[in-house]
This record gives sequence, C-alpha cells and structure tokens, in this order.
Amino acid sequence: MYYLGVDVGSVSTDLVLLNERKEVIEKLYLRTKGKPIAAIQEGFKALKGKYENVEIAAVGTTGSGRQIASTLIGADAVKNEITAHAVAALETDNDVRTIIEIGGQDSKIIVLKNGIVTDFAMNTVCAAGTGSFLDRQAERLEIPIEAFGDYALEAKGSVRIAGRCAVFAESDMIHKQQMGYNEGEIIKGLCEALVRNYLNNVAKGKEIQSKIFFQGGVAANLGMKSAFEDALGKSVFIPEHYNMMGAIGAALIAKAKAEKAGKTMFKGFDLAESIFSSKSFECQGCSNGCEVVKIQENEAVIGCFGDRCGKWGSELAV
Repeated sequence: MYYLGVDVGSVSTDLVLLNERKEVIEKLYLRTKGKPIAAIQEGFKALKGKYENVEIAAVGTTGSGRQIASTLIGADAVKNEITAHAVAALETDNDVRTIIEIGGQDSKIIVLKNGIVTDFAMNTVCAAGTGSFLDRQAERLEIPIEAFGDYALEAKGSVRIAGRCAVFAESDMIHKQQMGYNEGEIIKGLCEALVRNYLNNVAKGKEIQSKIFFQGGVAANLGMKSAFEDALGKSVFIPEHYNMMGAIGAALIAKAKAEKAGKTMFKGFDLAESIFSSKSFECQGCSNGCEVVKIQENEAVIGCFGDRCGKWGSELAV
C-alpha cells in the first residue's frame, strides 16, 4: 500500500508517494504557473503509468491550494502547511525544536516542544528572501540558481546588502555591482541580508533552539544555510527531502486518518484525463456576500468552497 501527499503552492506543486515503512518512493516537483488543476493533472498523468495498479491507501493535501486539490483528488486529510511541515520534520528526527521554512513566495518559522507546535509565524508583506526573489536575482546575474550557494561559499568576503525590502535589495545589488564588487561577494552579502531580514521579521521574538531544520526549496542554497549558521551560532540541518516536506507531512497525516476510518476517499488516477473547470459566483444568502468557487468535473459539480458559513461547501449543486 502507498500513501500520497500533494502540496499545492503558488510556485510549485509537489507530489510524493510513501510506502508502508513511510519511505519516499516517488516525488514530483511541478511548476504551478497559476494553474493548480493543470499541475495536479500533470502529476497524476506521470504517476498513473507507474502506479495505476497499486493500492493508494490514503491521500492528503496541503499548501495554499489544498482545498481545491482535496476536491479534485478526494483527500482523506486537508491540513495547513504549518502542521504538515512539523509532522514531516518530527517523523525525520524527533529532536527537532525549530523549523526554518522558506518556499517560493513565503517563509515561516515553526517552534516545537515535546513534539507539539507551540508557536509559529509567517512573512507578511515582503517577498525578500523567498525562492521567487532569489530566482529573479539569479536570472538578472545570469547565474544558474543551482550555483548560487557555491558562489556564496567560495566568496572570500562579502558586501553589506540592504535586505529589508526586495526592491531595495535589488537596487543595492546593482549599486554594488557598479562599484566593482564581484558576484560571489554580492551573493554572499545577499544571503546574509536575507537571513537578517528573516530573523528580524519572521522570527522576531521567537526562541530558536536546536535542533534546527531548514526546509523548503531555498534550503538548496547552501549559502543561506551558512548565513543562518553564522547568524545563529548554531548548526542548521537540511533533511534529505527538504523541498517535499509539506507533501510528506500531508501523506503521513492522511495515513493516520484513513487507518482510523478504515477506508480512503481517494478517487483514483483517472482524474488525469478529466476535464475540469471552475466558476465563481457571489452568494446572496446573507450580507457577507461570499465569493464561492464551484468546481466541475466533466460538467458535473464535484464541490464548492470559499463560503464562510459552509452552506455551499456541504452541497454538490447550486
């Protein structure tokens, strides 16, 4: 039996399959590109050929698109990213006390005590330090994003970059280039600036204790890992599946819930061939005027969400 986890984010859609020993046997990273339904279908097409005849015993969804993914897939568990990342980290190492998670468009800190989330925070208005910002800077410098960390680690020195704002950070980097600093020094300075920004904003007031996990796509940048270790004076660990921890956590949560229920709600891999559409309407039932999204599969309504009271979410037709 296998357990499927789906993490639908604004930048990427991640799918993982776990076996009965909770080991990752398959993982897919797909660009969401503003089309979460298409990304999910693309992932299911890839999985269908290899796993169509195996038993999927549970499915969990997480991420900003977790509700729409749940409607499409038939999820047994729908959980927020905080819970999913914490569950995956604790399954990897029960000694984890702090999780630094930086993804495509958001960053968060999760504080754990005795295996329970006791505090957390997320970035609010600024995208400085997220994966999309680093992608933009790598493109501007004409350096592969995969090499960003190497440039930072090999730099003999660094230059101070303003990191409190994505716009100011980019302007400051251009200014430093014009002053003659090389790419390595600028990239190392950028990593240090982004870590300062994270610690002064996202992690402000939080007690960062070891053991510290660094999760999310940005953990691939070893320059950021090094900058965190220098700023904190503590070791920072990157788990093996650092960029899939949300999906892994969703699969683990779904496994526990489906085992308790004795069944799964999974609809199967055939949705890869279905035609989906979504339409929105404003509910006139009360003064809230909720914008309700209606999902259709092959012209049949399969779910609604977006209402505050749950009126439409519990019905399959308008």
